[in-house]
Amino acid sequence: MWNLKMMMGRGVVDKYRKVIVIGLDGMEPKIVESMMQVGELPNLSKLRQQGGYARVNTTYPAQTPVAWSTFATGTNPGGHGIFDFLSRDPQTYLPILALSRYEQKNPFVPARVINNRRGTAIWDVLTQSGIPSTVIRCPCTYPPDPIKGRLLAGVGVPDLRGSLGMGTFYTSDANCTAGQSEKLVHVDPAGGIVATHLIGPRNPKTRQDITTPITLQLNLANSSAKLIVEDKAEPFQIQQGIWSDWLRVNFKTGLMQTVSGFVRFYLRQIEPEFELYASPINFDPEAPLYPISAPNEYSRELFARLGGYYTLGMAEDHDGLINGRFDESVYLQQCDLVIRDRRRMMLSELDRFSEGFFFCLYDTPDRLAHMFWRFREPGHPANKGQPVDEYRLAIEDHYRVLDNIIGKALKYVDDQTLFMVLSDHGMNSFSRGLNLNTWLYENGFLAIKNNIRPGEENGDFFPNVDWDRTQAYALGLGGIFLNIRQREANGIVSIQDAPKLSQTIQLGLTGLRDTVNGSLAVNSVFHRDELYQGPYTAEAPDLLVNFNAGYRVSWGTPLGGVPAGLFEDNTKRWGGDHVIDPALVPGVFFMNQPFSGRKPISLVDLAPTILGSLGVGRGPAMQGEDLLR
Repeated sequence: MWNLKMMMGRGVVDKYRKVIVIGLDGMEPKIVESMMQVGELPNLSKLRQQGGYARVNTTYPAQTPVAWSTFATGTNPGGHGIFDFLSRDPQTYLPILALSRYEQKNPFVPARVINNRRGTAIWDVLTQSGIPSTVIRCPCTYPPDPIKGRLLAGVGVPDLRGSLGMGTFYTSDANCTAGQSEKLVHVDPAGGIVATHLIGPRNPKTRQDITTPITLQLNLANSSAKLIVEDKAEPFQIQQGIWSDWLRVNFKTGLMQTVSGFVRFYLRQIEPEFELYASPINFDPEAPLYPISAPNEYSRELFARLGGYYTLGMAEDHDGLINGRFDESVYLQQCDLVIRDRRRMMLSELDRFSEGFFFCLYDTPDRLAHMFWRFREPGHPANKGQPVDEYRLAIEDHYRVLDNIIGKALKYVDDQTLFMVLSDHGMNSFSRGLNLNTWLYENGFLAIKNNIRPGEENGDFFPNVDWDRTQAYALGLGGIFLNIRQREANGIVSIQDAPKLSQTIQLGLTGLRDTVNGSLAVNSVFHRDELYQGPYTAEAPDLLVNFNAGYRVSWGTPLGGVPAGLFEDNTKRWGGDHVIDPALVPGVFFMNQPFSGRKPISLVDLAPTILGSLGVGRGPAMQGEDLLR
């Protein structure tokens, strides 16, 4: 069936029985290369010796959903329609999540979720050829399409509230206020009893939170708490200082209707103030609110075999760390829980994988690097002069864990297996932010009503923007949209004037220097037609800003803010990023077959290489080259 035939002088077969791809989101080549140079990362070094290693060019922009969608489809973003985590509604100018959408024909029919990633993925092409795939946690697969094989969706799967991850913080401190992407509940622990509630999904009609009551019995003697839920026969134990096990909770959504979810707790302290963090409510893998696997029963099967696991697409609780609800050591604990989940899934599926395509993504290297990059830079504004030695090598330590995981996966490789390891992009510093809408305001492209100045009154969602006098606005992580007539609700820019306006903004932003320290902040600005080709190009931002190392769009920009001042220090714990000039953040690529001497490798090359290795022709829209041909 497989007709194995060695190619002269190459040591490569015409056709493989298996292709195994391990994705390591955000793995930075400079760190990998320096570690291999001193004899570390033995399993990745072994792959380099067997076949080869190269940096891989990422997408414009260098974002996880954009890049992995290009990997999956073999097309640039214009061919799959994912350009950012965020897009905008041109009728309201408001930001919307770009990865999926919900549709409901009428109030009597349940809403359905639609995946906004288009194009034809590797596993779709293989399904048409009767070849099975196992795909674990690839971004932009929610909800999954039917395939021959099994798929568990990744980044894009929301929590039970429909957000990308919203935890809840319970505190007795009356002065505490909510941080980003969290709910805050004030409680009174008088008498050692805390009566409160868990916050679940929103009522689709009233948009009010649906809650379920809980009671905590505090034990000062052993720094623990018993959590009592009305429909549970036994109390749930929570120990101070460590993450709890999973708790399944039910929320009554209607007459005789409930929705279940899974939650973990971190009890930070009982006194002098009571502080408890509850993770985002994950979908129940046995009964998800919307499909998260293909076939639907696959998520239940995994639960039966492996127990509870994170279903949330962005499983690492980085907002809890950003908001100071726990410290770096606790975040590392939680990252380890995520990694253990993924490793168990990978090994369990590899045990029964005999032919076709296998893919498993580890997201944690990206999330961990975002939060620990600042420790590599003692002068990073987020360090605020504090010591950095304790976590200075946290990323290297994590890479050692990943290398060990690669070693376990290599045990499933034989002479009929093509094996790849890659990251979608790298990582760099994020120490200064550019208020992109403020630049547009200062240069006359964005107008504000009533002579209000940039600042607090111009927070998220463009509250005071005068659209009848605005030519351009920024939204998302570096995208600029022109206020085009008959496209945007109050568009004023004609199609004829749009090219000149684009060029003016490009010239003004390119080479922009930091007004405080004189450093180069913006390397270039591209028009979408310079970057993208394909049926969905018109959905992209009109312009894409490519930042220099150390810079990124500010925290106040992505949701439509116009902050005071042009540049600002990034003082958040999220001190590393990759949404900069893609040339500065390539990914890594290893393969157990030689490919040296070829042109620079890009993410678009992976899909045709995988399909060709399994004896299947490329999809009609795929743009890359087969690296083995």
